[in-house]
Amino acid sequence: MRKQVTLILAIVCTAFVYGQKMKVVDGDFSFLKGQTQINVEFDYSNLKLYKDKRPETEYIKTRTAELEEKGRGKGKAWAKKWEAAKELIYAPKFLELMNRYLTEDYNMEFDQGLTDAKYTLIVDATWMYPGYNVVVMRKPAKLSTTMRFIETANRSNVLLEITGKNAPGNRYGGTFSNEDRLGEGYAKTGKTLAGMIKKKIK
Repeated sequence: MRKQVTLILAIVCTAFVYGQKMKVVDGDFSFLKGQTQINVEFDYSNLKLYKDKRPETEYIKTRTAELEEKGRGKGKAWAKKWEAAKELIYAPKFLELMNRYLTEDYNMEFDQGLTDAKYTLIVDATWMYPGYNVVVMRKPAKLSTTMRFIETANRSNVLLEITGKNAPGNRYGGTFSNEDRLGEGYAKTGKTLAGMIKKKIK
């Protein structure tokens, strides 16, 4: 019995530690009612990484140099993979989960390039921790974002701002790819935001 209680407490504590916190900073969801298309943009210009909050440019430069020392071309290949993940992993993961929970029930589509949509969602990545997987030990990635819904034709008009803190990122069975782990953080962010929208506009 004591072992069962300990196990349950461990699960609860793990969920608490790795759960994402989302907070409405300003605005409300009322403008989303009746909308069928929302344009989405992803911004990395404010991105910081790790506990020391190093700028992305610094992180890329340092990591590229480290890998180049291990083998010529490895650093450059990693830098290309890191940049490509933004379009090939992060954006698709976020959009997939947003649309999975909102398109069928509310006929609301979120996608890039919908420039005729009345509103645009900007997903601003503010902090990342890539996590790690070294076979015997692993730690999930974490992602923090600021999400702003703006009027597409008047970008200074912010209707809703939400912060997402420490979205956990990991794949079932684990992965050795930092980009895949961070992609799961984007998926979790999309799922949580979609859940908030469903509650507010139903």
